[in-house]
Parts: sequence; structure tokens; C-alpha cells
Amino acid sequence: MTIRPSDVEPTPDVFAAVMATGILSIAAHNHRYSWISDTLGVIATIGLVLLVALVVAAAVGRRRTLRWDLTDPDVTLRLFTFVAACAVIDTRLSSNVWVLRVLGAVGLCSWLVLIGVSARNMLARRWAALRDHAHGAWELASVGTSGLAIVIARAAFHTGHRWWLAVAVVVWVAAILIYGLMTWLILWRVVNERQDRDGFEPDTWILMGGMAIATLAGDNIHVLAPAWLAGPVRMVTVVTWVTATLWIPPLIYFGLHRISRRPSMLRFSGVWWAFIFPLGMYSAASYAMAAEIGQRSLLTVSLVFFWDALAAWLVVVVAGLLLVGRALLQPANRDAGRP
Repeated sequence: MTIRPSDVEPTPDVFAAVMATGILSIAAHNHRYSWISDTLGVIATIGLVLLVALVVAAAVGRRRTLRWDLTDPDVTLRLFTFVAACAVIDTRLSSNVWVLRVLGAVGLCSWLVLIGVSARNMLARRWAALRDHAHGAWELASVGTSGLAIVIARAAFHTGHRWWLAVAVVVWVAAILIYGLMTWLILWRVVNERQDRDGFEPDTWILMGGMAIATLAGDNIHVLAPAWLAGPVRMVTVVTWVTATLWIPPLIYFGLHRISRRPSMLRFSGVWWAFIFPLGMYSAASYAMAAEIGQRSLLTVSLVFFWDALAAWLVVVVAGLLLVGRALLQPANRDAGRP
């Protein structure tokens, strides 16, 4: 059996795997696990290249299996995984100026296109219609925007062009505002539909991840901020980290409750990458906060979340490989059974 890239139809959030792997590489680097960090960094970088090739092949191949409706906000909002993936890889490799520039430019151009198209798509619909379809993955717009703010802040640091700092602050504020809008739509849907505790999907963890990456963006901006700006930036950064922390208990509770009611949800699916990324991002954010507020106990918190995220990453990778293996073996078994 031969599987060609043009035979595969990727989902709009296909780059979530790169996001999850890349942030784990950053978290491992923070804790000086060099070989883990380098290995995950290579996997994430190669994954980004291969997934871009897969999407291009699906879009221009003879069968054209790519059927994304770019007028649907659910599609364009999940495509922000590409912006976030570029930002994560760029952050990990930011010591290389050329990587910083190229991936930063790609991420910025992609963000400008997606933010415009997503705004158009959302404005074309009633608020009630948006509410009825809102879910955790819509926070990816905020995640991608915060990631872009980190890239811009690092560009200001490495190039010495401090005027980029003003741009980073504006993008960071936009990320927080987008997060507020999406969270309001999600919670409005929960209240309106009176969803029970089974209504939580793995991508709901992005509610925590969105604030965690905003914390990391604030930390990168705080390093460069002048005295008059450093205080407000630090205050907002602490608030975003506290908000991310407060999300963890209810997410664990509702997640465990749903698993106990529906064990089948533990089967492999791409949405589980949206669970791993927030764990890794919270590790990176807590590491940054340990230095920000001088609480060394947060280093332990960061380490615990890193190992949790890495364990979840390994489980999802193995489950995915087993699923692919079974898919490859089934046609062979059928052919072997023919007379």
C-alpha cells in the first residue's frame, strides 16, 4: 500500500503537533535537558516542513483533497496553529538571526492574512451563530497572536531596533483582547446550552494555554520595557499567569469526569495535541514567572508540568504510530486472505 501526500486530507489545525513539540523543546531547554530539547527541536522543525509540504500537496494535487472552507471562522481560526508553530520554532532557534527573520516574516504575513479573513468571517455572522459554534480551538487566534508578540520582542532584542517593542506591546494587547472575546463566546455557549460536565473536549485546555503564552509574551516584553512601562507589563503578566493557573483545577475535574463517563475519548485523535501544548506552555510560563517574581518554587511547578507534558506527548505519538500501523496492515491482510 502506498500513501501519497495528495491522498491525505489535513485538518486546519494540523500544525498543533508542531506547536506541542516545539514548546516542549523550549521547556526542556529551560531545565537544561539539552539532548531532549535538541531532539524535540529537530522533530518540530522537520514536522513543520513536512506538514507544509503535505498541505501544499493536498491543495494543488490532482485529487485536491484539501476542502477547507475559508469563509468558515472555525477553519480560519484553527489555521492560527501555523502562526503559533512558526512562532514556537522561531523562539527556539532565535539565536540564529536568519531563522528569526525568515520565520518571523512568514509568521507575520500569515497572521495578517488570517486575522483579516477571520475578522471578516466573524463579522458576517450573528453573535448567536458564533456562540453556537465557539469552542476551545477558537482561542488559537489568541495563542498565535501572543506567539507573534514573542517573536517581535525577540527581534527587538537581537536586532537592537527597540521600536519593535512598541509593535510587540500592541500585538500582545491584541492577543489578550482576542482571548477575552473568544472566552466570552465559549462561556456564553456553555451557559446558553446548559452543557453538563461531559461538554469539555481536550481543546478546552487552550483556555489555559492562551493565558500561559500571554504570560510568556509579557515576560519577553518586560525584559526590554523602559521603567515607566515595566511596572504595568509585569502586573499584567502576573495576572495572566494567575488566570492560567486558576483554569487548571476545573479543567482537570471536568476532564477526568468525562473520561470516567466516556472512556472511548482516550482513543487517538489530533485534538489531543491541543491538550499537550497548554501543559508545555504552562511549564515555560511558570519558569519565566519564577525569575519574574523571584519565587524559586515555581521552578518545581515548571518541571512537573514539563514531565507531564512530555509523558502525554509520548503517549499521543505512540498511539498515532500504532493507528497508522494498523491502517497500513489492514489492506495487506485483506489481500492475503484472497484466493
